[in-house]
Amino acid sequence: MAYSWFKAFHIIGVVVWFAGLFYLVRLFIYHIEANQESEPAKTILKNQYQIMEKRLYNIITTPGMLVTVVCAIGLLVTVPDYLKQGWLHFKLGFVALLLVYHHYCARLMKQLAEDRCKWNSKQMRAMNEAPTVLLVVIVMLAVFKNNLPTDLTVWVVFGLIIFMAVTIQLYARKRRLDQEKQLAQITQVPQEQA
Repeated sequence: MAYSWFKAFHIIGVVVWFAGLFYLVRLFIYHIEANQESEPAKTILKNQYQIMEKRLYNIITTPGMLVTVVCAIGLLVTVPDYLKQGWLHFKLGFVALLLVYHHYCARLMKQLAEDRCKWNSKQMRAMNEAPTVLLVVIVMLAVFKNNLPTDLTVWVVFGLIIFMAVTIQLYARKRRLDQEKQLAQITQVPQEQA
C-alpha cells in the first residue's frame, strides 16, 4: 500500500515540477524580451516577470521537485531491488541532469533580476526544450524499464531535438517577419497622412 501512495505522489510531483520548469523558462524569455520595450513599460514588465519567476520557482517548481525526490526515495525504500536494475541507474542519471537544470534556472533567475543574464530569447527558447527531452527519456525508462528499445529511443529523441530546433527557427523567422510588417505599417501611416 505504501508503494502505491509513494508512486501516486511521485507522479503528481513530476507533473507539478515539469509544469513549473516549462513555464519558468518561458517567463525568462518574456523577461529578456522586455528589454526591447521603451520606458516605463520595460521596468514595469521586468519587475512583474521577476515577481512571477520567484513565486513560480518557490511556490510551485521547487515543491514539485521536493515531492518528486522524497517520493522517489520512498519508492526505493519500499522496493530496494530496483536499485540493482540498470534502467534505474540511467533514469537517476537523467534525473540528476534535471536537478542541475532546476538549480541552473535559479541562477538564471538571479542574473535576470540583476540585469546580468547574457542569454538572448532565442537561446532561452532552445533551453526551454531541454526538460522536454529529459521528460521523454525518463518516462520511457520508467515505462519500458530494462526492455527499452534503445535504438528506436535514440532515433525518437534525435527526431524530437531536430523537430524542436526547426520549430524554434521557424518561430524566430515568423516573429522577425511580423515585426518587419508591423514596422512597415507604422512608417506607412504617417506618409499617408501627409
